[in-house]
Amino acid sequence: MAAHPYATESFTPEERAILGHYVTNLDGPVFALVNLPEVVKGALFARYSRSPKSLRRLFLDEFVGDLDTTGDATIDATVGLRRAEELYARVFGDYGDDSVAQLGGVHLACEQASNVLTKVLERSRLMAYLEQSTRYIPYDGRLGSGHYRYYRDPDVLDSPLGARYVGEMDRMFDTYAELLPALVSHLTRAHPQSGDVSAIAYRQSIRARALDALRGLLPAGSLSNVGIYGSGQSFELLLLHMRRHPLPEVRQYAAAMLEELRKVIPSFLTRVDRPERGEEWADYLAACSKGTRELVAALWPEDAAGGREGGAGGTWSVDLVDFDPAGEDKVVVACCYAFAACSERELAERVRHLADAERRAILAAYVGERRNRRHRPGRAFERTSYRFDIVSDYGAFRDLQRHRMATVEWQPLSTGLGYAVPALVEEAGLGPSYAESMERSGALHGALSERFPDQAAYAVALGFRIRYSIQCNAREAMHLIELRSAAQGHPAYRQIAQEMHRLIAARAGHRALAAAMTFVDHDPVALGRLEAEQRAALRGLLADGG
Repeated sequence: MAAHPYATESFTPEERAILGHYVTNLDGPVFALVNLPEVVKGALFARYSRSPKSLRRLFLDEFVGDLDTTGDATIDATVGLRRAEELYARVFGDYGDDSVAQLGGVHLACEQASNVLTKVLERSRLMAYLEQSTRYIPYDGRLGSGHYRYYRDPDVLDSPLGARYVGEMDRMFDTYAELLPALVSHLTRAHPQSGDVSAIAYRQSIRARALDALRGLLPAGSLSNVGIYGSGQSFELLLLHMRRHPLPEVRQYAAAMLEELRKVIPSFLTRVDRPERGEEWADYLAACSKGTRELVAALWPEDAAGGREGGAGGTWSVDLVDFDPAGEDKVVVACCYAFAACSERELAERVRHLADAERRAILAAYVGERRNRRHRPGRAFERTSYRFDIVSDYGAFRDLQRHRMATVEWQPLSTGLGYAVPALVEEAGLGPSYAESMERSGALHGALSERFPDQAAYAVALGFRIRYSIQCNAREAMHLIELRSAAQGHPAYRQIAQEMHRLIAARAGHRALAAAMTFVDHDPVALGRLEAEQRAALRGLLADGG
């Protein structure tokens, strides 16, 4: 099968010579970073998430000038593999322990990946990710190939639906490009710049608000860049899942990742494609998924239709479906455990006889004086958990899914749950154009679904809703809810975080735990990123001596 036509970059001979020291290949969409200080790799990935540039171009434009590369003149990123492989093999032979593969890590750049693929890449708990942000990077431009930034599945393009796929996806991006300047103009009129706000912060907040409101128009096939850092063991497990994934893009990407990772940590990945090890393991995982899917389909065949196609209406929802009514008392016991001198069973009995004021005093002491949301209490808050069933637009799901300490499961992406036109878009008088593009997305998804049930997800706009569950302990709930309810957050996931907080207090009855989440923000905001952008602008002035 032909591969997706990745847009390659042109580099001068001098640039290629520099890049050859630090990346494992110069042309493909997947490559590892080598021969660089860890802090530089981290800074590169951090900048990556807010830049439209590829990582190689970003490195050349913004980082090489600050590095002393004279000592790297004789280094080639692909040299020394045999010696490294012999060393790792000897370590494995001496220790024979899978945990050895936790000690070698790789920074891997994964470029031009569809938003469907990024959810596969970002599922592992023990890896770190930074993804190109739709809040800072407009998708109105085109790649060097002249195409809009969306995935072109070869099987779809070679089918009778190929011309329709390209035409409709182009029109979705056309609508996004047309509405963006119009919405920026509306916001500028609706929220004039005040005298105490810098021009840079004002422009950035206006733009971010417009990008937030319009990201729902972008299809899930939109391309993104993802930076991943993980251990050999984490990459191994990720690749096992990817190698048997039903989506061709995921399988092809897995092959590219394995090739590049073997240039850096070859022996950590020797089992991935061995028939009696990785292949058998991957087959097992795929068989379990396939068997469960087929049984569920047989038990409830009415779900196979996936609901209606397209259409506005419906709403978002958050339902607290499971919690422990005694969870708050169990957290109090856990708070005391490390400081007591009795069994947990006896300690639980002691706590049961405490007055409410005494229980609250223990929690207050354990939580302490929190001066910002990063001051979180210890692991006693992991003693109780919550499970939420959520319906939101796919854009909000993308952000919430990345909370790795939570257990997140999601249903297939489709247009069956409908969409809503953002209020801001309606206020600007752009609602009809937005809705027309969403209906186009729904119709294209419907046309693709029968012949290409997996690839049909590429056509689904991020504004369509998806159902998913989030299960997390109280400590992770504090982190997720405080972070995602912040004023600078996207309105779609802010409302979900706020409702999660309300349900913990009102339905679970864990009012003391909810009260400990002191940095949850329930206030409405207009230009949510204005304060953050103002702080960033001030830091820039101070750094420049202004």
